[in-house]
Amino acid sequence: MQGFERMDRQLADAAALAGHLIPAGSMFAFLAGHRAEVFPDADYADLFAPPGFGRPSVPATQMAAVMTLQALHDFSDRETAEAVRFDVRWKAAIGAALDDPGFDPSTLVYWRKRIAKSARPHRVNDAVKAVVEQTGVLKGRRRRAVDSTILADAVATQDTVTQLVSAIRRVAREVPGAAEQIAAVCTGHDYSKPGKPEIDWDDPVAKDALVSVLVNDANALVDVFKDAEPAEPAASALALLALIAGQDVEPAEGSDGTDGRWRIARKVAEDRVISTVDTEARRDGYRAHVAADPETGIITDEKLTGAAGAENSDAAVGAEFVAAAAGDAGADAAARHGHDDDDGQLAWYGDSAYGTGDLRAAITAAGHRAVIKPWPLLPAVKGGFTADDFTVDTTARTVTCPAGITRRVTAKNAVIFGIACRDCPLRERCTTSKDGRTLHLHEHDSLLRAARGDWAAGPELRRDYMTYRPHVERAIAQVATWRGRRLKLRYRGVTSNHAWLKRRTAAVNLRNLIGKGLARRDGAWVLAT
Repeated sequence: MQGFERMDRQLADAAALAGHLIPAGSMFAFLAGHRAEVFPDADYADLFAPPGFGRPSVPATQMAAVMTLQALHDFSDRETAEAVRFDVRWKAAIGAALDDPGFDPSTLVYWRKRIAKSARPHRVNDAVKAVVEQTGVLKGRRRRAVDSTILADAVATQDTVTQLVSAIRRVAREVPGAAEQIAAVCTGHDYSKPGKPEIDWDDPVAKDALVSVLVNDANALVDVFKDAEPAEPAASALALLALIAGQDVEPAEGSDGTDGRWRIARKVAEDRVISTVDTEARRDGYRAHVAADPETGIITDEKLTGAAGAENSDAAVGAEFVAAAAGDAGADAAARHGHDDDDGQLAWYGDSAYGTGDLRAAITAAGHRAVIKPWPLLPAVKGGFTADDFTVDTTARTVTCPAGITRRVTAKNAVIFGIACRDCPLRERCTTSKDGRTLHLHEHDSLLRAARGDWAAGPELRRDYMTYRPHVERAIAQVATWRGRRLKLRYRGVTSNHAWLKRRTAAVNLRNLIGKGLARRDGAWVLAT
């Protein structure tokens, strides 16, 4: 059942005895006085059985404060438990006594899992967002800057041999009957023995031979279960083995793969799984995306994704931020019901990674404005014509080239000049293709052309961009570094690391508000500045 803080101060209360040692205006001092108001017990009641059933938990107000401090200081669970046990600042922040022994590190794991499985898996972040909204710090601020950064994953990158051996061992553990099949069909290595196979690792011939037998064993094992329909986690183990057996290898020189000779591929797959421990980790780690108000530094949205894949690109996640902001603006307008103080339009600031036609279309559809640096156009011939030198008539669906030749746009948005280029006096400045120039127009070509034209012709737009867009880099630095050190993720998988990012941005935002004089007056949150 849910535990609650004592209403009376304990004899050795840390805040009472040593509160004067804690710097005013610090996160510790703020939580010491206001943790129960930021993270009220009622927000966590759904996690527990009714009163009278089971032992009381650690008070929710204390654990929410602990998780916020942990995210801010980038502590491991063990470091966090030690801080609660030995650090007077932490004790004061959570309302503990000086002689309070704290809790076991596993308590943090328990709380994270319990919250993650609930209907509100990001309630620490939600609580801080409620504080941000009540202060009115974003009222009338209609700018949002977006950016992202790579964060290293929590696992070591495994080589091909280690992954193959580990994946086969995982199948043995997870798939019913697999251990017997491995003993029967996998003859290249004794997978019951720990460690890597014993070979001369300095001998390239021996290494190639080992790779061949391991790949053949993996393929044989996958083939045994090809018609099976196992449940989880057996299905995932077999799928991972099939993936590992194909992502890093290619037929050996002079082989087509049918003779069982393989070698490690000479190039690395872009979306390569780097570890059988965290199958969602890729060679570039994970990517943290944020949207922030450039004037206050308040982070308004965040998402952690894989580092690779079109669905994880800056522009794709940016479109999600735009959609979420449009929904929030609609809800706000409905709540104000005629008392709106602005038109709801947001200006979105981003570098050229956000300059896709799809994102610009999403921003336009939401009724917002894009202040995004366009992608540079590369001419087909150095110093020659770019696509913007061709005139597009969207109504007639025709395109006219610099030489005055007009062609229709095909159903697939291609414009083929073909034979018209053969004797064109401008050919050397236009194309090197023997078949003539072909343009491929984007679905949102008109938006992209307009954006490039506005950027080139309007110094005000570029000045606006340079004034506000760089501020998001400070928010990114606050999220991705701590005391000059680049952060490394501590959890496995996108879901757990996304939850961490939510807690991290909540802590950064709360610290930002405290720096602006966050205070409680007449039951409401206000800012001194």
